[in-house]
Amino acid sequence: MWYNICMDLQYKNNDLIVTGLRDFNLDHIFDCGQCFRFNAVDEQTYIGVAKGKALKISQSRDTVTFYETTEEDFRSVWFDYFDLGRDYGEIKKTLSRDSVMKKAVSYGDGIRILNQELWETVVSFIISASNNIPRIKGIIERFCHAFGNKTEYMGNTYYSFPDAETVASLTCADLSVIRAGYRDKYIIDAALKFSNGELSDEYIRSLSTLDAKKALMSIKGVGNKVSDCILLFGLCRADSFPVDVWIKRIMEYCYFGSEQSIDTISRFAAERFGPLGGFAQQYLFFYARENKIGIS
Repeated sequence: MWYNICMDLQYKNNDLIVTGLRDFNLDHIFDCGQCFRFNAVDEQTYIGVAKGKALKISQSRDTVTFYETTEEDFRSVWFDYFDLGRDYGEIKKTLSRDSVMKKAVSYGDGIRILNQELWETVVSFIISASNNIPRIKGIIERFCHAFGNKTEYMGNTYYSFPDAETVASLTCADLSVIRAGYRDKYIIDAALKFSNGELSDEYIRSLSTLDAKKALMSIKGVGNKVSDCILLFGLCRADSFPVDVWIKRIMEYCYFGSEQSIDTISRFAAERFGPLGGFAQQYLFFYARENKIGIS
């Protein structure tokens, strides 16, 4: 579905300039904990790698510049990656019927959930467990540099995310160079399951959200929270509402006024937000971080 029908595409010096984008803010998109390979290089300017392609992207109001990008790549890669076919205005309108969400949406109104590759999301969120974002990014960059393929872009060399087959051939000793610690064995277990056909992108996508969650949790090191993150950020299952310590505190502060179990919060979110739970989680995450809610 091409929702952003008001978009206008123009070329200037090999750059693709897209105007008329709505509900789109690069800082909100890249600074809400959903991906780890894009880094800010200037105000509203990022460089990163996704789906084997490097990209420099910048924004000024409703105009977004995709540097040295063809229209073919925009339509076949970046349009889907940035979820430009989805009506986020309608999502925000629906969620804003809830007074808490109305305030949360106003803080992160340019958030979009990226359509990331499932395999990359699996490994990234295995690495994310009990970790902070700078260290997660460092581990992933070392992983890609050591085992990914080179790609040249704007005079610099970048590295793709290593495929499952490559990683399945490695040992924990091989992976020691990325300094992921105990997570090495979990990464290799995931790679073996994806490379031998026990798990696959097509198979997991064919499952219901609950069954996909069970399949993902067959990977060592993938528990409740990590599987929910993979469902949301790798499969765009927006009925998934990941609950970590911080989200738990946010929900207790905003909705309960007292400590609650993760199960209670998950059930509440499912009833309150339904199929928009994942979007609600991202708006709440951004809102709480900006206002230091839930930080003890």
